[in-house]
Amino acid sequence: MTTMNIHQAKTQLSRLLARVAKGEEVVIANAGRPVARLVPFEPSAPRREFGHDRGKLTIPKDFDAPLSDRLLRTFEE
Repeated sequence: MTTMNIHQAKTQLSRLLARVAKGEEVVIANAGRPVARLVPFEPSAPRREFGHDRGKLTIPKDFDAPLSDRLLRTFEE
């Protein structure tokens, strides 16, 4: 990781960004004290699409029907 003062970073911004684009991290300092860090840009994950599995699943008409007494006892034990 390279550290540069603000004045140096301003005068060499193009070269600095080229180094960051190659994967290097650069710390920008003010009077020797770190104030910022430049890191390569990473695009965010693609957005999810709703309805992607539409038509692949079926829900029976009686999915919310009461359980039989025998099955209900199994859950209660």
